[in-house]
Amino acid sequence: MGVVFPGIWADLLALLLSGLYKSNGYLLVSCNGGLNQMRAAICDMVTVARYLNMTMVIPELDKQSFWADPSDFRDIFDVNHFIDSLRGEVKIIKGLPQKFSEKVPLSMQPISWSSEKYYLRQILPLVRKHKVVRFSKTDSRLANNGLPLKLQKLRCYVNYNALRFTPSIEALGNKMVSVLRSTGSFIVLHLRYEMDMLAFSGCTHGCSDEEMEELTRMRYAYPWWKEKEIDSEKKRLEGLCPLTPGETTLVLKALGFPRDTRIYIASGEIYGGEKRLAVLKTEFPNIVRKEMLLSDDELRPFQKHSTQMAALDYLVSVASDVFIPSNDGNMAKVVEGHRRFTGFRKTIQLDRKKLVELIDLFEDQELSWEEFSAAVKELHMGRMSQPTRRRVIPGQPKEEDYFYANPHECLGPARKRRERLKHIEI
Repeated sequence: MGVVFPGIWADLLALLLSGLYKSNGYLLVSCNGGLNQMRAAICDMVTVARYLNMTMVIPELDKQSFWADPSDFRDIFDVNHFIDSLRGEVKIIKGLPQKFSEKVPLSMQPISWSSEKYYLRQILPLVRKHKVVRFSKTDSRLANNGLPLKLQKLRCYVNYNALRFTPSIEALGNKMVSVLRSTGSFIVLHLRYEMDMLAFSGCTHGCSDEEMEELTRMRYAYPWWKEKEIDSEKKRLEGLCPLTPGETTLVLKALGFPRDTRIYIASGEIYGGEKRLAVLKTEFPNIVRKEMLLSDDELRPFQKHSTQMAALDYLVSVASDVFIPSNDGNMAKVVEGHRRFTGFRKTIQLDRKKLVELIDLFEDQELSWEEFSAAVKELHMGRMSQPTRRRVIPGQPKEEDYFYANPHECLGPARKRRERLKHIEI
């Protein structure tokens, strides 16, 4: 991670060397969400700052959401590398100059999925007027498609070069990968079956009545979560719920993963604990988590810092032989894109809508195991991160392919990408 790929940034680096620009003002950003939502947002905000010739202050990270992680940018990312790697492209500073320190910035939320023209026509005049602008929400504020190629490549440059984790996080992540590699290949299962996901999505398939009540209470306890009444089964049949550990077990077996496959579980605390993982562990006993790879002393500084723990999972996920997310949230998408960038490493994009249909048919004994397994394999033959272009749906940015899941503008032919990667130490 965090390495410049020789030859791939030719036009961007020419722009990098074009000299410092005259700043139109200062950009403060308050990122919202978990690690990967914030990561993508930082890439977008750097790109906006460059386009508007703004000086950007080191981003503020979310401390108010469900996770309540007090980590600052410097606790997760290498600040000096971030600043230095973008020097000459975007001026980034650690704090506002003294003369602006007491100025109340204009605070606003940019419109989601906006083009560069929106920022030029609507935001730049405000920047010139107020000089200091704060974006209080940063998730998905830049369009997936239709941006100038240089801006798309800058988004990639920030994501795959400028955003490097701190040395301590990188060191532990590399150690975990080395331990996993010492016994051969391994897969990462991003099992997003955590309490916050289930509560806010309303996905309760397989939960007891008591668990469903607990999850509902949690959803109602957070006033900022607008969707309260949710039809869980309808969402599941539409493919909008993460697979349960039990459903995931069936899918792994159907795809042909052998019993001794080494599986790293990338997630926080699984809702229901060891009881809910029992079936998965019975069928695939060679399961490991970060707590099994690192000592208590090594993990202690990261405890109660869910974003830093997620950074460790991110490093292992990018490096794995196969990455399988049980949902299509921000981590699943951003990791998939990073794995494409590092040589189209295999990511199995589960078709949850069709999978739950097949699972229900199998559990109702309407499909034999052989029929079920064959159908699952056929379903995913074209869903393993093969080189492709993003699906564009005009007017429906939420429904089209996410830029960071497949930044095809930055990838190039698979063969050339792999040839370039021979000279890269990940």
